[in-house]
Amino acid sequence: MKLKVCGISNTNELETCINNNVDYCGLILNYSKSHRFINFEKANKILNTNKKKSKFVGVLVKPTLKELEKFSKLNIDYFQLYGDYDNNALADIKKKFHKKIITAIRVQDKKDIENYKNIEDSSDIILWDSAGYEKSLSWDYSWISEIKIKGEKMIAGNITKEKLNELSKLADIIDVSGALETNKVKDTNKIIDFVKLVKKIE
Repeated sequence: MKLKVCGISNTNELETCINNNVDYCGLILNYSKSHRFINFEKANKILNTNKKKSKFVGVLVKPTLKELEKFSKLNIDYFQLYGDYDNNALADIKKKFHKKIITAIRVQDKKDIENYKNIEDSSDIILWDSAGYEKSLSWDYSWISEIKIKGEKMIAGNITKEKLNELSKLADIIDVSGALETNKVKDTNKIIDFVKLVKKIE
């Protein structure tokens, strides 16, 4: 099972993730309602670091083409996209901006799970996430248990260490944010401890 830490907002957090072999490091680039949002200049500064084996992810909510153009210049490997996409739109974005794509599906009820069929061919990773953008909400992770896709499956939404064993059977990657914070700020000790737990499951 791989790990993505999302909502990184400073160099210390990012370096902690890299040095502890976190697979994916996510920065929230255009959604200012989130307390984890950082502006372009800060992101550019933070991402000017040796990523080693980690992959850098730019999280974007309904970005415009102008925003995609701007953020494609950052040292990121993936766009993580929230919005209404289909395979053609995603293929165009990949071709134009040369980034891999994590496509997010916001899950409110079971029927939302099936939305992966519209994006599977052009997504490198499909993320099933809770319906709350800036709030971490729970949903029934078992809904994706029977789904087989071409790429990798990622789960997000109120993930805690107590759920890791269950999630390891359902997804290739887990995406964690709130569980690694103290008073809405990433806690490097929590990151280190969480990584250790994930590696034990491996």
